[in-house]
Amino acid sequence: MSLTQLDKPVQFLKGVGPRRAEALKRMGIVCARDLLYHVPRRYDDASTITPLARVEVGMDVTAVGTVKNKGIVPTRSGLRIFQAVLQDDTGIMTCAWPGQPWLNRTLQVGDRILVTGPVKFFHGRQIQPREHAVLARAPTPRNDPATAGTHTSISSTPTTIPPPAPTPSGTIFVTYPASEEVPQWIFRRVISLNLEQLLKHVRDEDHLTPAARRALGLPDLPAALATLHRPPSLDRVDAARRRLAYDELFYLQLLQARVRYHATRARPGIAFQRTNNLIRPLHDGLPFTLTGAQVRVLREIYADMASPHRMNRMLQGDVGCGKTLVALFAMLLAVEGGHQAALMAPTEILAEQHAARIRGFLARLPCGVELLTGSATGRRREDARARVGGGEARVVIGTHALIQEGVEFDALGLVVVDEQHRFGVRQRLALAERDPAPDVLVMSATPIPRSLAMALHGDLDISVIDELPAGRRPVVTRLAGPEKRAEVFQEVGRRLDRGEQAYVVYPVIEESEKAELRAAETEYERLRSDEFAGREVALLHGRMPADEKDRIMREFLESGIQVLVATTVIEVGIDVAGATVMVIENAERFGLSQLHQLRGRVGRGDRGGLCVVIPGGVGEGGEGTATRERLEVFARTDDGFEIAAADLRIRGQGDFFGAEQHGHGTGLLFADILVHGDLVGPARERARALVDRDPELAREENALVRLVLERRYGDRLKLFGVG
Repeated sequence: MSLTQLDKPVQFLKGVGPRRAEALKRMGIVCARDLLYHVPRRYDDASTITPLARVEVGMDVTAVGTVKNKGIVPTRSGLRIFQAVLQDDTGIMTCAWPGQPWLNRTLQVGDRILVTGPVKFFHGRQIQPREHAVLARAPTPRNDPATAGTHTSISSTPTTIPPPAPTPSGTIFVTYPASEEVPQWIFRRVISLNLEQLLKHVRDEDHLTPAARRALGLPDLPAALATLHRPPSLDRVDAARRRLAYDELFYLQLLQARVRYHATRARPGIAFQRTNNLIRPLHDGLPFTLTGAQVRVLREIYADMASPHRMNRMLQGDVGCGKTLVALFAMLLAVEGGHQAALMAPTEILAEQHAARIRGFLARLPCGVELLTGSATGRRREDARARVGGGEARVVIGTHALIQEGVEFDALGLVVVDEQHRFGVRQRLALAERDPAPDVLVMSATPIPRSLAMALHGDLDISVIDELPAGRRPVVTRLAGPEKRAEVFQEVGRRLDRGEQAYVVYPVIEESEKAELRAAETEYERLRSDEFAGREVALLHGRMPADEKDRIMREFLESGIQVLVATTVIEVGIDVAGATVMVIENAERFGLSQLHQLRGRVGRGDRGGLCVVIPGGVGEGGEGTATRERLEVFARTDDGFEIAAADLRIRGQGDFFGAEQHGHGTGLLFADILVHGDLVGPARERARALVDRDPELAREENALVRLVLERRYGDRLKLFGVG
């Protein structure tokens, strides 16, 4: 196996050397394999290249030509414009880069370049490239007078450079992510010099058998990588990326399958015995009927808990679907089996609300409920810890205080983590790492498409509540233009007069000089002295001390505050029955899923709710169109799963995993869930089967996948303790 050839430092490849290797290292390219997997940014088919003779004003074109002349043209305003005259076999055309005079040092007469951009009229037709790529450097160094000064004129007299060769109609131009230190032409040259040799060593890294490739409809690995860098046609590129996408998804699922194995199989679990002395009375005493989705999910959870293997399951569902009640039934199964159950929430006030609700459900049942939070001190804290440690408390609810030193459980059997994405990995694992190992159920109110859930959470089995309780009143959503703002706040005022409460949400805390955004602090001052003068108005944002945020939320919960002006700090929050209306300013600044989470804060009582979104300036073009589509989808549906799918489709995978989604990251270069979602299931099935047969990947036939896994995910393996 020639793995060492692909692991050798990039500086020893043809055309690199020590200095260029340092520049490549700054781009994350350290070894030969990194270069081989350097993903092209775009492909241009020669059939879509516009001949220069056919370029017209108003077109947006991609053209290829040889630099015939170049120079810097100053303007009266002081702007310096770099211009280059391009020539192809049909004619010539000027390209202009306003404000980019440094290109005079990087583009040379005789270079063959690809340009993409609009065609405008300024003393004649000219292309103003959005981007460009050097396809080939001038054949020989030239003494070009254009590089000597900064005010070189552009001559229309042809130079003596050879005429450009015609572009073959089947040519595919490959453009790589590049840098000023390592320009496009360097990448093309280095990859061209080394590709054939590197591909000889790739075959040994192909982990798919011919039969498996045929079943999945995928090419072999050398063919896929060869096509990636030297595509014979654009449709072949899609097939190559699909193979590389499968590999990425498989290794990600392999990492997660090993995490899952260590979480559920490496240590014996608890086979819980159901007696129905608590579950049946709770079920029969409910003033409503469980939904079909709740019943289905409970069967999945109970099957896990009854097995001798540990449960490691995610319970996913929209706001208000009844996840907490399902979790309570699971906790009672643990209690019936002689164990304790713990529920960990991200904030004290949410933990208190969970405790109050669960105590209400269990009021007539012999099951002690204990609340343990960081604010409990002195004798109160010691007494609570004693009841937990002595086993008197069978259901324990708290914050991260549950994992602090000094908290001991009598017989912890089940851990429920609410809003799991609000906790770090180590915080989530701390309760689960006790001995004997308790079952784990994590809950998430952020619906995401199933293929995406499997990609992100392959270490967990997933249960989905995709049905809301009957009779639940939907939140009415309206999209209002900025000119309707006064009418919107008049409507809010009428609701306040009826004793209701309101949120007004802003995307930023302070006004920004870079964008005209309404800021929470500024608008808070204006609202309390203008639209809501004489009313109880409060401000809440993430920079406030924790105790101050907690105090404000308590006052809002107890109806002492009528209007809460806030940032997204309220995105995951408590149920305030009196909060019936929410106004979201600059709504275009939020992702669809985030808007949906915010909307879930209102209408939690029996009066229904209203959510009004007010966008700021929504421009024209692609970004403005996507923004309008996103807000129209939000106003049209309150189905969290439909919203998440639309969010992924509109924004794309890269933006979907931004900071707004709490830092989720896939680390995927080739796989796009929108395009390759059908590969996630087969990748997960194969990865789990492999780990079930060989948990440590110690067998000789699995040496390759173990090596690649450690290389790609070594840090994560250490984090989860499965390396």
